[in-house]
Amino acid sequence: MINLLNDGKRAIVVILSLFIVFAGTSKLWAEEAKPAAESQKPAAEAAKPAEEEKPTGEFAISAMSQYIWRGYELSRNSIVVQPSMTIGYKGFTANVWGNLDTRPYYSGTDADKSYSSAWMETDITLSYSKTFGIVNVGGGYIYYGLNSLNKDAPDRADAQEVFLTVGLNTILNPTLTAYKEVDHYHNWYFLLGISHVFEFNKVVSLKLAASASYLISEYADAALFNAGAGYGGYPKFDSDSQATDEKFSNFHDGTVSASLPLKVASYLTVTPVISYTFPLSSDARYEMKGQGMKGSAVASDRDSEFIYGGLTVSFSF
Repeated sequence: MINLLNDGKRAIVVILSLFIVFAGTSKLWAEEAKPAAESQKPAAEAAKPAEEEKPTGEFAISAMSQYIWRGYELSRNSIVVQPSMTIGYKGFTANVWGNLDTRPYYSGTDADKSYSSAWMETDITLSYSKTFGIVNVGGGYIYYGLNSLNKDAPDRADAQEVFLTVGLNTILNPTLTAYKEVDHYHNWYFLLGISHVFEFNKVVSLKLAASASYLISEYADAALFNAGAGYGGYPKFDSDSQATDEKFSNFHDGTVSASLPLKVASYLTVTPVISYTFPLSSDARYEMKGQGMKGSAVASDRDSEFIYGGLTVSFSF
């Protein structure tokens, strides 16, 4: 498993190197001198007033092979369907997102038992962002409405987060976001992400992205977690992937992904995507196994690395 972890870290190094090479090349292309005829706009065009900003919106639906959130396995052996609706105006954005598991996972010994599709989660996000030169700053609030992962699983307590984000409109578009859970789980989650888009033409582009996180728990209750109460904070796990009363504080999950947005019409985009998520520390590996689906009765034998993907269809206006 340590070799797998090292392989994951090497994957990030390779991706970052590719980003730097290709992003640097694309920047050089962008900085080539324009012909004089292109650089001189007619006086009448230059004098036109700025167009009034209009509200924007997007409806999207994704079909994914697995639901992985912050390194945690929240579905197994089923397709998840994730609809989303977003409205934005003058820097303000409101989003509603949901997750439907078409075949909730059953971990018992009864081979004939299965569950019908079930709605697992509804998230509401309110945010505001503003740009100052090359710097983007923003913040917002997220409400996580959480249901049990199957009808026999314990109910999960809802969560609430506030967050702040700072990004740079430069090579790799680095963005740092700090999330603070303020309801039941009480933790800090810091996420550093980079990305770059290669536009092949007006229809097809390639987006590469990578992220790394750090998790600081402020609450841990091993007894509640082990009793299946649906919440017990974010405890630190021992090498057998058993919860302890210590609080988790370490590097957590990393993700690399590639997507290929295809603009099939003016307002319609189809995007296939593939991602790889893995732990960034031994503590994270033990914890992601302990928090994951019970694909094995022995917690330490569960998965902590995931390759998953799917397709998103979005309609924007």
